[in-house]
Amino acid sequence: MLNHVSIGVRDLPRAKRFYDAALKPLGYKCLSESPGSLGYGDKAVVLWISPTDRPVPADNASGLHFCFDAPTRKSVDAFHKAALGAGGRDNGKPGVRTDYDANYYAAFAVDPDGYRLEAYCGA
Repeated sequence: MLNHVSIGVRDLPRAKRFYDAALKPLGYKCLSESPGSLGYGDKAVVLWISPTDRPVPADNASGLHFCFDAPTRKSVDAFHKAALGAGGRDNGKPGVRTDYDANYYAAFAVDPDGYRLEAYCGA
């Protein structure tokens, strides 16, 4: 349904360090890089990141978050560890979320600009 999502960040080099680390365990990488944008995906860019003076303010009550497919539960664990190691904050440790589904394995982090992220594996 969605072709891509674009977000704005205050510090593009900081965002690159964070997203390179956090998305690598999920099999995603920076496919496009210029002074004005970063593009992440596996075969095609799905997440665009651009610098801006006015990123969307972080709001934990908004419900807004981005969920990335993960190939395995171990990759969900690695995403969470990498995100925290690259300057992100914990927003939910890896584990099964039985309130969603018996096989819903996910972890949650917040990037340095306040965007809430999730890695999910349904196996």
